[in-house]
Amino acid sequence: MSNEETVTKLCVIGLGYVGLPTAAVFASRGLDVVGVDVNPDTVAIINAGKVHIVEPDLDILVNGAVATGKLRAVTEPEPADAFIVAVPTPFTEDRKPDLSYLDAAADSLAPVLRAGNLVIVESTSPVGATERFSERLAASRPDLSFPHAVGDAADIAVAHSPERVLPGRVLIELTRNDRVVGGITSDCADRAAALYRIAVNGECLLTTARTAELVKLAENAYRDVSIAFANELANVAGKLGIDPWEAIRLANHHPRVNILNPGPGVGGHCIAVDPWFIVDSAPHDTDLIRAARAVNDGRPARVADAVRNATAGSSAPRVACLGLSYKADIDDLRESASVDVVEILAREGLELMVVEPHVRALPPALAAFGNVRLAALEEALGACDVVVLLTDHREFRELGHERLAGKKLIDTRGAWRS
Repeated sequence: MSNEETVTKLCVIGLGYVGLPTAAVFASRGLDVVGVDVNPDTVAIINAGKVHIVEPDLDILVNGAVATGKLRAVTEPEPADAFIVAVPTPFTEDRKPDLSYLDAAADSLAPVLRAGNLVIVESTSPVGATERFSERLAASRPDLSFPHAVGDAADIAVAHSPERVLPGRVLIELTRNDRVVGGITSDCADRAAALYRIAVNGECLLTTARTAELVKLAENAYRDVSIAFANELANVAGKLGIDPWEAIRLANHHPRVNILNPGPGVGGHCIAVDPWFIVDSAPHDTDLIRAARAVNDGRPARVADAVRNATAGSSAPRVACLGLSYKADIDDLRESASVDVVEILAREGLELMVVEPHVRALPPALAAFGNVRLAALEEALGACDVVVLLTDHREFRELGHERLAGKKLIDTRGAWRS
């Protein structure tokens, strides 16, 4: 690789749930970091030393980095030594990978590239997306050479290193977790690993970009399949009048069994989305992954059936739906099964009071319904006959039995069993 540079300035494109913590962590290690986001409100919030997402301790880290001048936000990429791309990679309505955000990132990044730069795609991607990203950059910058075409002689290094963090523990896991680093060439992987070692205490595991892409998809598909088994057991237990959490607890006393707990479905940008990227790459060889997706996607309707049964016989039932985010104690509503349950019930005309302490407004999917409104916890508990626990936020888990007395309870998380 020619014109190799030491990284002192880093540009992070995408300041969401992964990009902003990544930018803040590198800034805390002494790099000059410029973060890029197309939303001017997000940029203004960060430049004020504040954050627009819920993540423990992120506000403190961002405030400190902005105050010391190590982190600032802009709406367009700037020249830098290295670039990390952390933009969304959703799927389309027919469950095909949507790479439009990656394409837009490449187009905005290309004009500021210079020989010696390192570009890392962190966005979870279908196999081959990093090479495609390199090709798109090359089309915009014929004056520079890229590794997909000329290998280690390229002017620009391009690699893929997927994030592997859990919301609620992002700052901890960004630094502690091992990092899979895949380069289009081995030299690209070496350069990317050198950058991550500035901030990552875990081991950097070097491989190819295509392998790194599949590794991240495999991790999330594995978790999806494991959750589907637990959810299918819950479906069976419900038919047989058995407590699924009790059955799973007892089964897990076997030394080689570790079944997960069931829930209302699977949400978040990763586990509910990434398995479809594998299916898209090999549609005739992914029967198990498809089956797991069907089980998990079917859970919200099962929960809605339970709510419908609980309201039977009541002339004007009111239902308190506790939680919208896809997991506890965060504000992330992406692909949330909890939102899906509320939407199903809303379409059936039930009067719903939604309690979600981490958001200020209903998401668009729910805001259009006149029979759904956001409410405080005490108001919802006082007014509703049926209480559905969808997301086990701490304040919901800690509800005493006396506050739930006289209510019909549907606990999709097993939090109120004791």
